[in-house]
Amino acid sequence: MARNTVRAALSSDRPPKYQRAPRGSVADAFEPQIRALLQEWPKMPAPVVAQKIGWPYSMSPLKKRLAAIRPEYVGIDPVDRVVYEPGQVTQCDLWFPEPRVPVAAGQERVLPVLVLTLGFSRFLTATMIPSRQAGDILSGMWELIGGIGRVTKTLVWDRESAIGGTGRVSAPAAAFAGTLATKITLAPPRDPEFKGLVERNNRFLETSFLPGRLFTSPADFNTQLGEWLERANARTVRSIQGRPVDLLETDYLSMLPLPPVAPQIGLNHRIRLGRDYYVRVDAVDYSVDPRVIGRFVDVTASPDKVTVFCEGQVVARHHRSWAKHGVITDSAHAATAAQMRRALSAQRQKRQAATRHHADGHAVGLRALPDYDALFGVDFTNPTEKVSNT
Repeated sequence: MARNTVRAALSSDRPPKYQRAPRGSVADAFEPQIRALLQEWPKMPAPVVAQKIGWPYSMSPLKKRLAAIRPEYVGIDPVDRVVYEPGQVTQCDLWFPEPRVPVAAGQERVLPVLVLTLGFSRFLTATMIPSRQAGDILSGMWELIGGIGRVTKTLVWDRESAIGGTGRVSAPAAAFAGTLATKITLAPPRDPEFKGLVERNNRFLETSFLPGRLFTSPADFNTQLGEWLERANARTVRSIQGRPVDLLETDYLSMLPLPPVAPQIGLNHRIRLGRDYYVRVDAVDYSVDPRVIGRFVDVTASPDKVTVFCEGQVVARHHRSWAKHGVITDSAHAATAAQMRRALSAQRQKRQAATRHHADGHAVGLRALPDYDALFGVDFTNPTEKVSNT
């Protein structure tokens, strides 16, 4: 080495280090404008900032400068680690897998999957449901909760429209939770971290369950999902250093027992049956016994079947179709309707044949016999009473 380099090293109190004077950045001249924008809009995206300040260079220097100074205006939001006690919470969510599932001949749909994750044991359970209406979601919840055998003290949901889209728990969801003696807590808006356990499980389903699978029907989807869940719950979860299937017993002992009476679930409505003797459930029409046309009927639909009652009597029972704009007809209902039409036609013909006609062909008007009784003051029902002629 050069002697001067050796002398400088010996005279220094630290090892030699090459230092270059900072060259600066093209963003230095724009920093006052950037700070003025962030002062009012801390989360303004980099492309918008570039447009506002007339940025003439590539986006890389601007993004680096924004990453350095934006925390001064946005602030830092630290996240604590949450520890869940046994039986404390279940996180719930709807997952929409991309593959379309066949639901009828020539018809495929993207259907929601209800996903539940227990907070303490991380036990995962899920099932595909026909729609995101409140009745179908609650039916799926009751099925999954019933499969576990107990319910946690809190059910966490996001602002799903049928559960708490208005910011308050909906009436059907509140009634469901009340029957189970639990409560539903809604996550803050636009805060997926509030129920991060189930959100991560949704991603887990996307990456580990879906690839390489084909589905022939919703039932086939649920069958394959059930088999996969057995293996998924037997894996070791790093955050709890255990397997969900092993920790489920501890969770179970601290959970609430299920009520002796099932909660109100499914799709329910009351309607007066029209002449076409069909009722509509989730865009599908189902036939009803035409003998109750004109009377009120109560329609109840679970994910599996549709049942129609009239004054407590079953007047229709169908397997529920998950297709859209379908028509389900019971052959017995169609035969009864045809028989009623033939009887009505025969009755009309009989009435027309009994009608008397004048010589010119037009019908003779007939007056009802009770009109003559009232005219002459005769009461054949109560012979001792005389009808007053008014």
